[in-house]
Amino acid sequence: MKIPFYKYQGTGNDFVMIDNRQNTFDTTNTELVAQICDRRFGVGADGLILLENHPTADFKMVYYNSDGNISTMCGNGGRCIVQFAKQLGIVTTKAVFEAIDGMHEASINDAIVSLKMNDVANVEVSENHTFLNTGSPHHVELVDNLLEFDVKDKGEILRYTTYGKEGSNINFVEGIDKDTFFVRTYERGVEDETLSCGTGVTAVAIALHETGVVAANKVMLKTLGGILTVRFTKEEGVYKNVYLEGPATFVFKGSWE
Repeated sequence: MKIPFYKYQGTGNDFVMIDNRQNTFDTTNTELVAQICDRRFGVGADGLILLENHPTADFKMVYYNSDGNISTMCGNGGRCIVQFAKQLGIVTTKAVFEAIDGMHEASINDAIVSLKMNDVANVEVSENHTFLNTGSPHHVELVDNLLEFDVKDKGEILRYTTYGKEGSNINFVEGIDKDTFFVRTYERGVEDETLSCGTGVTAVAIALHETGVVAANKVMLKTLGGILTVRFTKEEGVYKNVYLEGPATFVFKGSWE
């Protein structure tokens, strides 16, 4: 059977998109998902995303990590599926969709997608790091000389030894100026560094604000794949109106046989 697919990327975080509104994709076939995502023997992607029908929203997002397993929320994937929905003619400039962590809304301005993330009420501040969940769990740690930092090895150690079997995404951060920060992320499920992580930079921005490193409610995050912006408000200790903004771009389409 031929499976039409579309490739999208958001600041280098890349995804295979499949229109599954007719329920033709075998959602239980984790080996197939992993094979499609394989960079040497498949299409190559950090994850695979199914766009499905939803009874009340514009669509439903089903996200798999590149290891083939259903995963938690992916911010860049969420921005990319909004562009995919626009390409399919489902939405135009605004979208409402359901992901694994609940409902999301987004707006599209040419290549830029602004995605509303969930509120964040719990931020655990420790001596050397901050931990919080922005749809996916994230460890945020400030380091020096991040460009030369061994993100894969250090991230892998923290992912398994500190957070056990379930694990966490690991973000290493270095300041550029008072409102701009360089971020590199080790992603669980990919089990490697990715060029960008949407829920990761969202977590970084909130962690930096919570610990007093930044005072502004808008933070620019530089990743290896490009620039993302996170803005938010803080009301009675809860981070609300959290938006992840940046480019989401169609790369190519094809057919998997």
